[in-house]
Amino acid sequence: MTPVHFSLVHWCVLVVALLPIVCAGIAKAGSFRTPRSQGGYDNGDPRAWLARQTDWRARANAAQANSFEALPFFIGAVVLAQQLGARQSLLDILAFVFVVLRVVYILLYVGGQATARSLVWTLALAVNVAILFAGYH
Repeated sequence: MTPVHFSLVHWCVLVVALLPIVCAGIAKAGSFRTPRSQGGYDNGDPRAWLARQTDWRARANAAQANSFEALPFFIGAVVLAQQLGARQSLLDILAFVFVVLRVVYILLYVGGQATARSLVWTLALAVNVAILFAGYH
C-alpha cells in the first residue's frame, strides 16, 4: 500500500474546519472565571448566553456562524478541483490564501472593522471560486 500524505490544501481544509471553534473560543474568552449569576459563561445554556452578548463577543459569535457557512463551499470547491485534476501547487496556494483571508476576516469582524471585513470576505469568496474552477479545462 502506498502511503498517503496530506498536501497543503488538505491541511487548509482542517484549519478552515477549526476556525468556527476558534471564534467560539474568542467569544467566550475571559468569561469562565465570572460566575454565571454575574453574566459569566453559562455552559448549561451556551447558545442563549452567546445570544445575549454584545460588542466584540457578539461579533466573534457572528464570525463563528459565518465561518460555518463558508466551510461547505470551501470543502466542495477543493474536492471538485481535485476531481477535475487541478494542479496541486495551484490548489495549495489558493487554499493558503483563502485561510489567510478568513483569519484576517475574523480579526476584522471581532475588531469591528465592517467595511474592511466585507472587502476581505469578498476576496475570500473570489479565491474560493478560483479554487472551484482551478481544475476546469
